[in-house]
Amino acid sequence: MTMLNFKLLLLWFCTISLSGQQIHLQNVHNRNIISLNGYWKIIIDPYENGFYDYRYQENPNGYFKNKKPASESDLVEYDFDRSDSLYVPRDWNTQNEKLFMYEGTVWYKKSFDLKISEGKRYLINFGAVNYNAVVYVNGDKIGEHTGGFTQFTFEITKYLKGEKNFVVVKVDNKRLREGVPTLNTDWWNYGGITRDVSVIIVPETFVQDYFIQLAENESNTIKGWIKLNGNNTGIPVKLSIPEINLNETLTENDNGIFNFEFNANPKLWDTENPYLYKVKIIGGQDTTTDRIGFRNIETEGSTILLNGKPVFLKGISSHEESPITNGRAATEDDALAVLEVVKELGCNYIRLAHYPHNENIIRAAEKSGILIWSEIPVYWTILWNNSQTYSNAENQLTEMISRDKNRANVIIWSVANETPRSDSRLKFLRGLIDKARALDPTRLISAATELSYDENKMIIDDPLCEILDIIGANEYLGWYGGKPEDAQKISWVSKFNKPLIISEFGGGALYGFHADKNTRWSEEYQENVYINQLIMLDKIPFLQGMSPWILMDFRSPRRPLPGIQDFWNRKGLVSPEGNKKKAFYILEQYYKSKKTWRNNDFGN
Repeated sequence: MTMLNFKLLLLWFCTISLSGQQIHLQNVHNRNIISLNGYWKIIIDPYENGFYDYRYQENPNGYFKNKKPASESDLVEYDFDRSDSLYVPRDWNTQNEKLFMYEGTVWYKKSFDLKISEGKRYLINFGAVNYNAVVYVNGDKIGEHTGGFTQFTFEITKYLKGEKNFVVVKVDNKRLREGVPTLNTDWWNYGGITRDVSVIIVPETFVQDYFIQLAENESNTIKGWIKLNGNNTGIPVKLSIPEINLNETLTENDNGIFNFEFNANPKLWDTENPYLYKVKIIGGQDTTTDRIGFRNIETEGSTILLNGKPVFLKGISSHEESPITNGRAATEDDALAVLEVVKELGCNYIRLAHYPHNENIIRAAEKSGILIWSEIPVYWTILWNNSQTYSNAENQLTEMISRDKNRANVIIWSVANETPRSDSRLKFLRGLIDKARALDPTRLISAATELSYDENKMIIDDPLCEILDIIGANEYLGWYGGKPEDAQKISWVSKFNKPLIISEFGGGALYGFHADKNTRWSEEYQENVYINQLIMLDKIPFLQGMSPWILMDFRSPRRPLPGIQDFWNRKGLVSPEGNKKKAFYILEQYYKSKKTWRNNDFGN
């Protein structure tokens, strides 16, 4: 890591807590917290009358005041306590029928009891709110956040009033042309407070953030930094990893930053032995612990190396859909249910599309030895020349990396999916790639790039590939063009000596609909797509992995076909009810056998 990159990394991750300013807080779930999960009172507000007055100016006495009539004649035209409720964390679409396709503002309110202690500070953390959130505590605005899939934290100490308090959140999931993602996507725009909410109690000086990993491409050097928040002058930081006899007292560089670099020989995390070490950090009166694995990921020519050894990524793509509620996945049970199917399929890797997923699945996959591709929703045709769009994308990238930078199983940061070629797009994505490398030089960078076609050739020639570590490519031979059997005629050519991951391929099928292999939407058609795809892909010499599209059917407004889709994208290998389609078993057989496939292997 160069000194310039290290300083940039610290600049972005080590935010100082000021009024209304976000804190990048590491390891939220393993701190002293008061959960605010549960039922919240809500008010549906499509005209945003609780925020703007009739002159369309921000109203200083909006719904966030949670006002009650002072007398019988006092006019107050809302009442949270008499309104409906929604459960947090969950989306609003699948909890309330009238909100199923709603896009707009919903106000959430939660009362909570808190005994304030001398010498303590209080933070509020949201795992994710889709898409724009304005947060108020006891009627005062404390901050705003844009982006539907990353966590954010604000300090609320000075806004608390005795033991009885309330928090109000204005949640707005309207799609925006200048947004990230933009107006048009192929997934459901779930609204609401979709991940955990908690109040975090910390000392006056606390451990805010840290980055503890192996130095880039080294196996015997642990390197990183620790950030304190507060009056840290003269306060030492102690870092210990007992199993490797690492017990060090660190001295501050500046602004609460404690850099370190130690020789060590940890047992390396890998897919067969996902070993995690207990790491303990003490800063003043604050102690935080984490479980961290150490591993190296790099490329050599067209090969991906995990701890110096070639690895083939046997994967699957997945949206953040709950197999339990058929809405946005929100709980640890959701994550474990998804991973159970992933492991049954024989995967060692998941592509988490098309946005950062819940930390529950990242950590559960880390314990199971499942590698992760994580990406931000720079998707299709966002506004490449809009500076605010770029800043939004860069912030979401920073927040994604900030939360998961210590997770050993996250090996790929992806900056885009299926974006059309242009000079402005290349400039936009180059900026994101440079930022990702500055923030975290220990992982690989990818994106789902654009392919070219020439008769029976697939040509990897997207200029974006030049600045990626791994080339991702989506193709749907046999579904969006040609017949499934045509895939066997295709050869692949690359202009770059880099690893290729087929980040998507597949076709749709309605579970339980059976016909011959030429009938669209039948399980047999989807099965035939997979058979022919795997025969083709097995002949690509520079192929280093695949994540077919997709594990489970998922909701999408783009898919209205009655009786077949009914607003579900049916490319899943598993139905919303958990039933496995015939193609599931084809991919399972492929991943578990590790043999070279030919036509007769599939019983054609």
